[in-house]
Amino acid sequence: MRPAAHAGRPCRLLRFRVVTELLPDFPYHPDPVSTSVVIPSDAVCMCCGRGRGYIYTGPVYAVDDLADRLCPWCIANGDVAERFDAHFTGGTGLGDDVPIEVFSAVDRRTPGFPAWQEPRWFFHCGDGAAFLGRVGAAELADHPDALAALRREVSGRGRPPGQVERFLGALDRDDQPTAYLFRCRVCATHLAYADAT
Repeated sequence: MRPAAHAGRPCRLLRFRVVTELLPDFPYHPDPVSTSVVIPSDAVCMCCGRGRGYIYTGPVYAVDDLADRLCPWCIANGDVAERFDAHFTGGTGLGDDVPIEVFSAVDRRTPGFPAWQEPRWFFHCGDGAAFLGRVGAAELADHPDALAALRREVSGRGRPPGQVERFLGALDRDDQPTAYLFRCRVCATHLAYADAT
C-alpha cells in the first residue's frame, strides 16, 4: 500500500548517475559537455571497463567500433589512442611551427566534434586552437576576427561579394550551413570555418 502522501499520484523513481571524479581538463576542447560530445551516461567505457557517469559521443577514427563507448578520462590520458590506435580529429593541416607533441595532443587526447563534412582543427601561433563549438551568423557577430577570416575564405572560392554575404548570413548553429569556432590559445584570435553537406 502506498503512503498517504502518494495516494492517487503516480510514484516516480529517481535515477542518480554517479560521477566518480571531475571531468578531465581538455585544453584544446575546453567544454566538451556544452558542445555535446561528452554527455551524462550510465554506459561502461570500452577502454577502462568503468561506468563513470559520462561518455564521449563524438567522432572516433579507429578500426574498432568505439562509437559512444569511451569515457573522457581514457581519451584525456591517452589510453584510447594507445590501446585502439584511435584518433579524434579528421582533416587537419599543420603549419611548420606546430610541434608534433601538440598535434598528437589534439589528435589523440582531445575529444573531436561532428561536422557535416570531415571536421578540421585549427592551429595558430604554433599551438592547437581551442574548439569553442558550432556557431551561426548571430554568434559570429560577437567574433569579428573569425567572421573576417571566414569572409576571406569564402571569397577565395570565387563567389561574388553579394553571394558571400548571403552565405555568411545564412550560417546557423543548429542547421546548415554552420560554422565551427576556435580561439587561439596564445593570442586569443578567433578562427572559424564553414561547413555544409
